[in-house]
Amino acid sequence: MSRIGNKPITVPAEVQIKIDGQKITVTGPKGTLEREIHKNISLELADNTLKVIRKNDEPANKSLHGLTRTLINNMIIGVTSGYNKELQINGVGYRVAKQGNNLNLTLGYSHPVIFEAPAGISFDVPNPNTIIVNGIDKELVGQTAAVIRTKRPPEVYRGKGIKYADEVIRRKEGKTGK
Repeated sequence: MSRIGNKPITVPAEVQIKIDGQKITVTGPKGTLEREIHKNISLELADNTLKVIRKNDEPANKSLHGLTRTLINNMIIGVTSGYNKELQINGVGYRVAKQGNNLNLTLGYSHPVIFEAPAGISFDVPNPNTIIVNGIDKELVGQTAAVIRTKRPPEVYRGKGIKYADEVIRRKEGKTGK
C-alpha cells in the first residue's frame, strides 16, 4: 500500500488539467507542463480531485504509483507558484553578472564562463555572489542549478567555489594543521 500514491491531489481553481490517454497536461497562471504517464498507471479526475491508480500490485507498479503522484503534484505547484534554487559563490574575485538571459561567471579561470539559460529558466542575480535559478519545472530548475555548480564545485580546504545556499561544506585542515 502506497501512502503517498493513495493521497488524492487537490487541484486549485486556476489550474486546468487535461488527460489524453497516457499524457497529462497541466496549465496554470505561470505556464504549461506536459508529462507522459507509464502505461500501468491511470488517472481519475473528479470535481477538482485527481487520483492516481495503479493497475496491479506488482513491485514495479507500486514504485511508479507514488512517483507518478509526486511528479504530477510538482507540476501543479510549478504552474501555480514556481520553483527556485539559490546558489552562492565564495572566493576572492569570484563573481557573477547577468548578461541578457545568460550568466557571465568569473571563477578564477583564465577566461569568463558564459552559461546560457535553457528554455523555461530565468536567472536573478541580486548581488555579485548570489544566483537564483527560477522556473516552473522542478526537475529542470534542479538540473540547471547542478550544472552551474559543476563549473566550480566547492573545495574543502578553503571553501571556494559555487555551492547551494543551504549546503554545508565540511572544512578540512591542511597538512600543517597537525
